Amino acid sequence: MSTHTSHPEIIKRLKRAEGHLRSTIAMLEDSRDCLAIAQQLQAVESAVGNAKKTLVHDHIDHCLKQAVRDAPQSAEETIREFKAITKYL
Repeated sequence: MSTHTSHPEIIKRLKRAEGHLRSTIAMLEDSRDCLAIAQQLQAVESAVGNAKKTLVHDHIDHCLKQAVRDAPQSAEETIREFKAITKYL
């Protein structure tokens, strides 16, 4: 399987989320203010959500367009795969 051009961006987003998550855990261990912790959790969720959206969009652009163009699978299979991946948006 080839690496997609968006994978480095996705990795960057996930590393950002990892940093936010570590900060959140440290904040909880230090009994920090709930508002600050909630803000950190929002940052984690946002970073992961953006990574997921980028991955799904890349899959649609890269894999499904290629499947339609090259027709290695039936139209029904391509539509099924499209429906399956879009549930993660």
